Amino acid sequence: MPQLETYVAMLRGINVGGKHSLPMKELVAIVSDCKCSAVRTYIQSGNVVFRAQRDAASRLPELLAKRIEERFGFAVPVIVRTRDELARVVRDNPFPKEKLPEDELYVYLLADLPADDAVKSLDPKRSAPDRFHVHGREIYLHLPNGMARTKLTNAYFDSKLSTVCTARNWATVNTLLGMMKESN
Repeated sequence: MPQLETYVAMLRGINVGGKHSLPMKELVAIVSDCKCSAVRTYIQSGNVVFRAQRDAASRLPELLAKRIEERFGFAVPVIVRTRDELARVVRDNPFPKEKLPEDELYVYLLADLPADDAVKSLDPKRSAPDRFHVHGREIYLHLPNGMARTKLTNAYFDSKLSTVCTARNWATVNTLLGMMKESN
C-alpha cells in the first residue's frame, strides 16, 4: 500500500470581503473527493490539511482549482506544501531572529521557484519601511504597518516573478504546521 504524506493546501482569495464565497464544509468535501483523507480546515481563508499519496499530491493544485471552478464558478490559485516543506518555511524565516512582533510577520508561498534574475529585479524600497526576503519558493515579509498598507502585494510578486502566490500571517503558518504534525 502506498504511503500517505501530510500536506497543506492554501487557497488564495476566498471568503475575503464577501467575494469568492467557499464554505469550508464544501472545501473539505472537494478535497476528500480527490482521494485525500484526514481532511481538516483552519479558519475561513482556505487552509486545508490532509493526507494523500505522494503521486496524487503533485496533481492536487490543478485538480482542486478545477473542481472549485466547476462547482463555484471562480478560479482560485492553490498552493500545496508537504509537512517537511512547511517546517522548512518556518525554520528559514530570517525575521524571528530579530525578535520582531509576530503580528508583523507574513510569508508569500509561491507556486513555482522564481528565476534568479526575476528575484534580483524586485525593488527592496518599494514599500518602506516594509522589508522582504526571497528564499526558494517563499517570500518572507516584515510589515510593521500590516498587510493592508503594503505595496508588496501578491499582484506585484506574481507579475515580477512570473508565478502565483498566496500570503499567510506568521501565526497561521505556525498553526498549520502544528496541525500537520498532529496528522502523522
